Amino acid sequence: MFVIGYDIGGTKTAFILSQVNDSGIKILQREEFKTTRDWKNVIGQLMEKSKIAIKDNDISLDDLKLGISCGGPLDNKKGLILSPPNLPGWDNVPVVDYIHEKIGVKPNLQNDADACALAEWRYGAGVGYENLIFLTFGTGLGAGLILNNKLYTGASNMAGEVGHIRLEDEGPIGYGKSGSFEGFCSGGGIAQLAQFEAKSLRNKGLRASFDKREIKDITTKDVSIAAELGNKDALDIFKTSGRYFGKGLSILIDILNPEIIVAGSIYKRAGEFLKEEMYNEIEKEALKSSSKVVKIVPAMLGEEIGDYGAIVTALG
Repeated sequence: MFVIGYDIGGTKTAFILSQVNDSGIKILQREEFKTTRDWKNVIGQLMEKSKIAIKDNDISLDDLKLGISCGGPLDNKKGLILSPPNLPGWDNVPVVDYIHEKIGVKPNLQNDADACALAEWRYGAGVGYENLIFLTFGTGLGAGLILNNKLYTGASNMAGEVGHIRLEDEGPIGYGKSGSFEGFCSGGGIAQLAQFEAKSLRNKGLRASFDKREIKDITTKDVSIAAELGNKDALDIFKTSGRYFGKGLSILIDILNPEIIVAGSIYKRAGEFLKEEMYNEIEKEALKSSSKVVKIVPAMLGEEIGDYGAIVTALG
């Protein structure tokens, strides 16, 4: 069976062509490009790549499944993307019907965190566990919940929007809320912490190790590079994020009592700078009977997790 996955993220969008059989998933082709505010342009590029792949591989539409993984909120039943905070301009996008009309195959639509949770549960670090939390920890912060061996999506498909939890009255903005879990623990949030620190140091006549000509251009990657070189100011930014990551995880551990928490993206790449403060906070905040049974690990599928998520979404 051929499966095409579309992984629509706040920064980039990926097209994935794969073959799936009993032995697993084989990725045949992958291309990515920048996500823009113009959803028709982004989906149009995906449609063009799909049509070329279908023709070049002589794929029968009866032997093809499509899956869309995208940041929420979404309406799976109506096939709509509902104004995700990290996709400005994508308001009530009828993505399922639009693609169905263009390709002739109706795609499945899934929240990216849910899709990645399923991917890690079936093919990655979560194999064999009954209760798993997956955290995106990328451009934004969302959670996918596997509870009692089932994906839990909630009454209106909004379960897992943990980035909206407020951890402080004030702080970096994430998911439209100052001091939110996403504000402290996401690419956008860490960048805000770094920009604030760079501005503060400039006011004192100093320069941050991750400073740029334009403060607004400082990214999490810049902070990560500076941290890898041992710069204290960069390491302190990650310590702050790690502390709030532990605070947020403690809430999830107390409420859901998971066996394993799998974190992707930034945690996969920079977890070494986050872990000490994260575990200190969990030790302080979470119930001991729950914290002692949970493992916190980086996504096993690594940089391919978004690809697997989109493919697993297609499989249903």
